[in-house]
Formats: sequence, C-alpha cells, structure tokens
Amino acid sequence: MQSKKHPGQASASLAPHDVMGPGGVPLLQLAQWMVGQGLLQRADALQAERMAGGQSNPSWQLRAGAQAWVLRAKPAPAAQLLPSAHAIEREYRVLNALQGTGVPVPRVHALCEDESVIGVAFYLMDFVEGRIFRDATLPEVPQPERAAYFEAACDVLAQLHAVDWRARGLSDFGRHEAFYTRLIRRWTQQYEAARSAPLAAMDQLAQWLPQHIPAGGDGAQRTCITHGDYRIENLMFHPTRPEVVAVLDWELATLGHPLSDLSYSTLAWHMPSGILRGYGDQDLAVLGLPQEKDYVAAYCARMQLDLPTVQAHWPFYLAFNLFRLSAILLGIGQRERAGVASNTTAREIAAMAEPVANWGWAIAQGCQPDFHH
Repeated sequence: MQSKKHPGQASASLAPHDVMGPGGVPLLQLAQWMVGQGLLQRADALQAERMAGGQSNPSWQLRAGAQAWVLRAKPAPAAQLLPSAHAIEREYRVLNALQGTGVPVPRVHALCEDESVIGVAFYLMDFVEGRIFRDATLPEVPQPERAAYFEAACDVLAQLHAVDWRARGLSDFGRHEAFYTRLIRRWTQQYEAARSAPLAAMDQLAQWLPQHIPAGGDGAQRTCITHGDYRIENLMFHPTRPEVVAVLDWELATLGHPLSDLSYSTLAWHMPSGILRGYGDQDLAVLGLPQEKDYVAAYCARMQLDLPTVQAHWPFYLAFNLFRLSAILLGIGQRERAGVASNTTAREIAAMAEPVANWGWAIAQGCQPDFHH
C-alpha cells in the first residue's frame, strides 16, 4: 500500500520458478489464478515486490502494466496457525462491507482461501498511492500542518463508527453486547497464560476493570464497527494533503464499543517516546500536535456524545486499553522466550508490559503516568 520503496525490497519479473519473498509463493500460479479471476489478461505480465511492515500478515505489491494491487496473505498455512489468528478473511469481509460508505478503504477484488494456489490464504485489493507515517509526531510534515492530520484521523474514526453495520451485512461480525466484560475476561486469561511472574498492576486492573464498566458500556445500543488498532501508523494519507486515503490493517476489527477504539487511538498521549512511539513526555505545542482533550472533544461533537459523561469515564477506557496492551506485550514476551517471535526487538517490546500496566493502574487511580517507573 505504500508508494515509497524501502531498502531491501526487490522486484521480480515472472518466470516459471519465480517466488515472492521468503514464503516461497509461486508467482506463476498466482498470475494464472488472477487470469481466471479476470484481473489479468496474460499470465506473463505480473511483477511482485515485498512491502515493508505487515509482520503479522505479509503483503506484496503486484504490478501488471498500469495496474497495481496489494496481495495480503496469511504468514503460514491455516493448519500452522491458531484458529482466530491472522484473520485475513475478516479483513476482506469488513473492507468489502465498507465499500461505498465514505470510509476510505482500498477496493477489494478477491479472497482466495484455497491454499493450493500459493500455499496460504490471501486476498487482493487495489494499491493506493499515499504516505504512511511510522512516527506519529509527523516529523515529515511542517509543524503548522500537523494538527490537520489528527483532525482528519478523528473524522474518519467517527465516520467508521457511524456506519450502519446491520445494513452492511455485518450482524454476525461480532457479539452485540457485553463487550467490556468479555474483553476484560479474555485479556485476563491472556495475561495469566503469558506471564512469567505475576504483575501487581495487572492483577489490580483485572479486579478493578469489571467493577468500573460505565453505565451502558456493555449494552448493544452503542455497538459499532471497531477497527481495533486505530492509530496514525495504520492510516495512509494523501501524497500532499492532510486527508486519509486508506485505513489499513483491519485484522482486529469486530463489533464493539466506539470509545474503546477512540481511547486506543489516544494512547500515544499517555506513553513515552521510544519503543512505544508515544509523545506523552514531549512538548505538544513545540511539535504542533493537538491536545488529547481537544481530539476527544472533536470526536464527541461529530458523534453527538455528551462530552462530560465521556470525560468522567475516560480513566476506565484508557486503563482498559493499557491492560489489553500489557497482555499483548506479555504474549510477545512469551513468544520471544519460546524462540518464535517474529520481531527482532521482541524482548525490548515485551519488557514494556510491566510499565504499561503500571501506567494503566495509575490512570485508574486518577493519576497521570510516571514514565520513569
């Protein structure tokens, strides 16, 4: 999906034994399948290039003449993966459902769950030209223009949450109620399974969170499509303007509570710079970034939510997401100890689990995070 090439990327022209990237994906078989789908005229016209990022679900840019697509694949055959992991089928389904809603998503073309084609399940979508900012402080953007990018991100999130998911055929895309109760239970189980030793803040949050779910938070009234990983890095912006042209990485999408998505998107305001890429220890005015309270207020205005009510429960929403994030980081640590972590910085990332939990517990208690402990 990125328009810029990265060091180490290599283009491949079609030949009978060509493969795409480290997975050994046969380009010829893919091209023949695309001909059968009506996406290609000739099976000898395809080129492929591995894209940066996408560690969970690897991606390739495909080209044939003036046409360009992105292939997003599972990292391994289904038999080698957990049943709910790397859910590209869900990605494809939600992207397909969002076509024509105004939410900026790439056009999807085909889902292939037949692993005999290239060895893994995959889907194809349009290649979109644009910019992805790996650093959410937007150093590539002139300082006076940065706030407009956050405004655009906020607009699109509100637009997503306003989509009529029933009308889009997504009534069975997730449960309609008990969202926080279910997720707190799930992440508590994940924490208990992944920890090498108990973390006091996680144990405290596991007790505190179920007792502080806001009124109506578990009901079906506010249920909407949630992205699950909505942050600047997962948005593609127009090549020159503060306009979101594509929301990416829908693997965690489900039906859920909108303020879980909103609060997750604000975690960078509560995290330090460094491995977690936050800016809670930075001078926002110097950076030209908006205040969190203004971002939240803008979202509430767009969604016609009562801002004081949202603010009153904001510590719960933040603590919930920090609890979830800590459990995820502990899972990375578990994989690192087992020698199966895909990220070269897995140990450093996993080491943040305890401080993240501590920040979550501090927020739950009405304090601001201390980034030094």
